[in-house]
Amino acid sequence: MTSSSDPVDLEDLPPSASEVRELRDPRTLRAITHPVRLALLEVLALDGPLTATQAGELIGESPTTCSFHFRQLAKYGFVEEAGPGPGRQRPWRLRHLGMSFSDVSEDPELSVAARSLERMVFDRALDRLHHFHDVKSSFPVEWQVASESGENVLFVTPDELSGVLHDVVAVLDRFRDRIENPETRPEGSLPVEVLVFAYPIRTPGGRP
Repeated sequence: MTSSSDPVDLEDLPPSASEVRELRDPRTLRAITHPVRLALLEVLALDGPLTATQAGELIGESPTTCSFHFRQLAKYGFVEEAGPGPGRQRPWRLRHLGMSFSDVSEDPELSVAARSLERMVFDRALDRLHHFHDVKSSFPVEWQVASESGENVLFVTPDELSGVLHDVVAVLDRFRDRIENPETRPEGSLPVEVLVFAYPIRTPGGRP
């Protein structure tokens, strides 16, 4: 969104929460690389808008802690107040539904910041995957069958791999509006996390 090192000006952000936010500022990347802040963004996507108290109950943190991190997230343009709430508390909502960033950059500071955030995001996702496998047998059989995973090896060029990933994302995007509009979620649906990894398993020189 911005290449400066200052917090993002909310007026510069697009109004639609459905737009993915592109992160190119190392300071913003570092600000979001925090387990509580990522947990707040995750829970807002599933159950928001939420007050600090409501969010704290869901992620296991105190209202004071959540309130502080909500303000920090707002400072960097990730969340905003969603209007009146219960008592003196105000609920918070996402300003964007997802974020995009890359550690491939000529700016070493940006690369390091992006790599740290990427590692934390995927570590959290893999922890949830491991937890699911631990409790998988407690789910109805149809969910156990539907949530099977797979692994494939493709012999492709970089352009072809980009095309494959583009096609996968296009399929997933068909269900994107159900995050922003809960009323569109069909009966019996659950939030499902889909992880996509694509990486060479040998170097251009042929070594594993």
